Amino acid sequence: MKPIIVRGGGDLATGTIHRLCKSGYPVIVLEDTSPSAIRQKVSFCQAAYEGSMEVEGIVCQKADTFSKALEKVTWKNPMLVIDPKAACLNQYHPNILIDAILAKKNLGTHRGMADLTIALGPGFTAGEDVDYVIETKRGHYLGRRIEKGSAISNTGVPGIIGGYGKERVLHAPCAGRFRRIREIGDWVNAGEAVGFIEQEADKTEVCTEISGVVRGILQDGFVVTEHFKLADVDPRKESRAHCNLISDKARCIAGGVLELVCAWEKGILEKK
Repeated sequence: MKPIIVRGGGDLATGTIHRLCKSGYPVIVLEDTSPSAIRQKVSFCQAAYEGSMEVEGIVCQKADTFSKALEKVTWKNPMLVIDPKAACLNQYHPNILIDAILAKKNLGTHRGMADLTIALGPGFTAGEDVDYVIETKRGHYLGRRIEKGSAISNTGVPGIIGGYGKERVLHAPCAGRFRRIREIGDWVNAGEAVGFIEQEADKTEVCTEISGVVRGILQDGFVVTEHFKLADVDPRKESRAHCNLISDKARCIAGGVLELVCAWEKGILEKK
C-alpha cells in the first residue's frame, strides 16, 4: 500500500494522521524546518525537533530523507520528513495527498500531486485547487466534505470555549524571540505572564487576559513576528486532563477525511 502523504503535522493534522494510522494506512508527513504548532503534546510535527513524537500510542519518527521514510513507514509507524515545498513529489506520485497545513491559504498544493487530493480548511476550492475540501470551522458543518466550492473563510476569531473566544489566544505584542516561562498543563491566573519576547536588551511580557490551563504554547526560542500566535489558555479546569489528547475538533475533521478516503478507495467517488 502506498503511504498517504500529509502536508503539515500540527494538532489538527495529527488528528487526521492518527485516525488514518489506526485504520491501517501508512502515512508520511511533510513538515517545515521549524514547525510552529502550539499544542505540542498532540502534534506529530514535534518530531522535527525531538526526532520522534508519540501521540495516543502512535509514534511518528523523523527520517533524514524521503527514501528512508518510504523504507520505514508502516501504519503503526508514520514518518516525518523536512520538506516544506513537497519537493519529494517531483519523483514520487502518491495515490492520496492531504494538505493539512492550515495556513488559511494554498502554499502550493495542486490536483496533479496525487490521484486524490484533499485540503483541510479555507484557502482551497474543491474541483479546482484540490479534489475535495474538509470544513474546519467549529459549528454544524465541521468535518463535512465539500465537493464544490470552499470552506468557510477564516474569521480570525477563535471558537468559544468556556465562554471565551479571542481572549483565550495570546499573540506576540512585537517581533522578537519568544521565551516561555510556563508549560502546557500549567494553571495561570488572569494578568500572569506565560512568557516574554526578547528584543536585543529589551523584554516584553506576554500575559493572559483570563485564568485557565495553558493548553498550548509555542516552542521556546522561536523567532516571531508581531501578532504571531504564541499560546492558548483554556478556562476549564478539567481541560488539564486533555492536554495530551487529540481534540474533539481534530477527531471530527479526521472522521471526514477517513470517510472520503474509504469512499474513494471503494470507487464510490471519482477524481473530478
